[in-house]
Amino acid sequence: MEKLTLIKVGGQIVEEPETLQQLLTDFSKIEGNKVLVHGGGRAATKIAAQLGIESKMVNGRRITDEATLQVVTMVYGGLVNKQIVAGLQALNVNALGLTGADMNYMRSEKRPVKEIDYGFVGDVKEVNAEILADLIHKNVVPVLAPLTHDKKGNMLNTNADTIAGEVAKALAKYFDVTLMFCFEKKGVLLNSDDENSVIPEITEPLFNQYVKEEIIQGGMIPKLENSFDAIRAGVKQVVITKADEIGKNSGTIVK
Repeated sequence: MEKLTLIKVGGQIVEEPETLQQLLTDFSKIEGNKVLVHGGGRAATKIAAQLGIESKMVNGRRITDEATLQVVTMVYGGLVNKQIVAGLQALNVNALGLTGADMNYMRSEKRPVKEIDYGFVGDVKEVNAEILADLIHKNVVPVLAPLTHDKKGNMLNTNADTIAGEVAKALAKYFDVTLMFCFEKKGVLLNSDDENSVIPEITEPLFNQYVKEEIIQGGMIPKLENSFDAIRAGVKQVVITKADEIGKNSGTIVK
C-alpha cells in the first residue's frame, strides 16, 4: 500500500508569515502522497473584532453564531486556505484548497444543543474518501479548511483536529497513513514547563494514567483521544510534534 502523510497544523503557525513559509517549505519536501489540514482561529478572532463581532469561546471551542459563521467561512475557506495554496504552488506543490462542501467530501450535522449551544458547529457524519484518494492519485495535494457542510445548504464550523482524524481514518482504506499533529511544542510533555521533557511513545493505558495524575491536561486530552481513535480505525502511525520538526522523526509517537 502506498504511503500517505497527513499533516494537521494549528492556526498559530499558518497565520504568521515566517512560520507559514517554514512550514510550507518543510511540507513541500515530504516525499510521496500528502494532505494538509489547517486551523486559523486567531485570524478569525482578529477579523471578527475588526467587524465588531465578539468571539465567544467555551473550553477552547468557538461558539459559532450566524455572524461568526460568515467570518470563519471567509477566513478559513478563503484567506488562510488560499494563502497556503498559493504558497505551495510557489514551491511546485500542486495544491487544491477544499472545504467539506467542495465535491461533498465531508458531510456533518449541526451539533445538538445540550448544556451548551455551540451554534453552527458540525459533527462529522460522512467522509467521501474515494474522492480524496482519486485527487491524490492524480498528484493533487488537498489542503483542507476546518469547514464542513450539512448537504442542506449550510456551512458548519468544524474542529481541525477532528477533520484531520476523520480524513486519516477514511483514507486508511486506500493508503498506509501517518497522521501528524503539529503545534508549538516538541511533543507531549511530561512537564509543561520543560520543553525537552517529551514523552517519546505513549500508549492508551499510559495516557489514562497521565490524565489521572494531571500530567496531561487541557487541549492535549482531545488531541490524544483523536489519535487513539485513529489508530483503532487503521491509521498506521500518529505523531505529535513541533511544526518545524516534520520529517525529522521527533516528537511523541502514539501507539
